[in-house]
Amino acid sequence: MIEAYDGPVPAPDDPTTSELLDQVHAVLTRYVVLPSPQATDAVVLWIAATHALAAFQHAPRLAIKSPEKRCGKSRLLDVIAGLSHRPLLSVNATVPAIFRAIGQDAPPTLLIDEADTLWGTKRAAEQNEDLRALVNAGHQRGRPALRCVGPQQTPTEFATFAMCALAGIGDLPDTITDRAINLTMRRRRADESVSTFRTRRDGPVLDDLRRQLQVWAPGMIEALTVAEPVMPVEDRAADTWEPLVAIADLAGDQWAARARAACVKLTSEADADDEEASLNTRLLSDVRAAFGPGVTFLSAADLIANLQLVEDAPWGEWDLNAHRLARRLKHFNVKPVRNPAGNARGYRIDDLTDAFIRYLRPKPSEASEPAESRAIPSDTSGASDTSNRQATPNRQADSPTGTRDLTVLTHPDAPPGRKCADCDSTDVAAGRVRCAQHLATFRATGGKVAR
Repeated sequence: MIEAYDGPVPAPDDPTTSELLDQVHAVLTRYVVLPSPQATDAVVLWIAATHALAAFQHAPRLAIKSPEKRCGKSRLLDVIAGLSHRPLLSVNATVPAIFRAIGQDAPPTLLIDEADTLWGTKRAAEQNEDLRALVNAGHQRGRPALRCVGPQQTPTEFATFAMCALAGIGDLPDTITDRAINLTMRRRRADESVSTFRTRRDGPVLDDLRRQLQVWAPGMIEALTVAEPVMPVEDRAADTWEPLVAIADLAGDQWAARARAACVKLTSEADADDEEASLNTRLLSDVRAAFGPGVTFLSAADLIANLQLVEDAPWGEWDLNAHRLARRLKHFNVKPVRNPAGNARGYRIDDLTDAFIRYLRPKPSEASEPAESRAIPSDTSGASDTSNRQATPNRQADSPTGTRDLTVLTHPDAPPGRKCADCDSTDVAAGRVRCAQHLATFRATGGKVAR
């Protein structure tokens, strides 16, 4: 149902949709440097969509992220707040407060800054789970929250449908980014100049443009309500981008093409970020496999050697070195340290445990008796104690020095079918294709085992 409109009446000389979008674009780029022209177009269309929400079944989230501070996230939110429909900007809001702010009619545009403080740690994420659920539910019309209210605890529905933009350092919950247009802001280069934004001086410029959007929107609601634009993406991405593409279609061929180009580019970038995150998670899982009870430190060289021998993993094909490993593990807030017992730099299990708990599923073995140590560092200054490992006699094997060794370490919990590539021993807990002894030989000989 289209609601009656009692606001400003359009005048004959009011700008067209295309002209209005061009004006928003000019104001936006005056104060903010966005990561790409497509990202700028997406923000312009998102701002326009906040004024026409009554026409849409989905309210796309705008996720504004950056790897570090001082990348322009808050400034972008300031400009968005000046141009959006009924902006409600907050850095700390409770779920009940947002429920009541949204209401049933003409919901505000929710703008949440410093979102990393809400979900950046495990404890914070648990404390703000209801807020995450609210942001997720508000992506689609007709997904109210149910709460018991008053002395009689009367079940009451609260609307959640509203436009929402979030800005924060690092990653946002994936259930939010899956419903969002995702931007990753960057620091401005020296040759990228923008005008300084001052609310007292520049606010009236934004206010005037916002009033023009308020006048424009009611005349577009009917057309937007029935619009079924051809989308270059599918499923939830199509739901998220459809309001923006529908508005662009009303602005003519140029904006229609730009909107679809922005949709394709930003969706592809988000998919690539998901793949990269999955790859980093796989790396973290394989790092965990290299550690075991009793192993408190692994040098970067030993860890890389273990990773490159993991079956069905890409690390052996990569030119993986200490720098590249550190860069990927930094994603989990893990940094290499110097081993107190020696000169080698590497990783402590204590520094990795939080990331293991936060990003990985528990290992099945963690519910049972701990397995024996798996990783055998070559740096003896930081090597783990292997005196407790169970060794069973096996076939004769060559030691790194060329002498015959009558025992090869066999892991007591190793399942059948996973054996050393150079002998019959099994040491599957290390996730290797070589037993502990032949791994050392493999490294020392550059990949060849002397017989």
